[in-house]
Amino acid sequence: MEIIPVLDLMSAMAVSGKSGHRETYQPLKSVYSSSPDPVEIASGLKRQGARQIYVADLDAIEKKGSNLELVQKINHILPVMLDWGVKDFKSFEFALNFAHKIIVATETLNSLDELQTIFKKFPQNRIVVSVDIKNGNLLSKEMDISLESFKNYLIDINPSQIILLDISQVGTEKGFNKDLIDEFADFKDSLILGGGIVPSQIKSLNENGIKKALIGSALHKGEIPLKLGI
Repeated sequence: MEIIPVLDLMSAMAVSGKSGHRETYQPLKSVYSSSPDPVEIASGLKRQGARQIYVADLDAIEKKGSNLELVQKINHILPVMLDWGVKDFKSFEFALNFAHKIIVATETLNSLDELQTIFKKFPQNRIVVSVDIKNGNLLSKEMDISLESFKNYLIDINPSQIILLDISQVGTEKGFNKDLIDEFADFKDSLILGGGIVPSQIKSLNENGIKKALIGSALHKGEIPLKLGI
């Protein structure tokens, strides 16, 4: 299993928090750097063998500015998989100038039509669909669609990379919701899991065929290593 480090950015700083309550996030303390400087942390992760990095620009997602210049600096160190609040085709196209892969997250996406246009216009290896889930329901600010309906839509467009992100579990270290894995069994080869994964789960996730996982809190605390000896 590949461990993909997570960096959340806010006001040009790496931050950490729980369950998506972004107003309470604090500067990140990471074993990979002596400061919450995102560039320093990315450099430390690369030295330890990271191959790519997931970056969430929380300011952009909350429509309070952006950290795109900083993202570009990180992308020169490690290929960035960026979530900056893509809502449509134009915002996706713009973000491609700053990161290796762009995430289209259900939380911020305007419509399924916009997602369809993105898939028609751009190569699949630059697109990552994030299925954002909170309290068991699909999280979306703009789309009125159930988790089941969106899952059926994904079958039609067949993305090569799908993040299954349980926002309720982010930063809690309570373990990933295994029921979600079962619900998305049809996409197992494409899945990237995120949200509360703990060391004790790594072996079972690996045995269940999960190839990639997003790790934030447990990685930065040194509880899960970048290189797994399973």
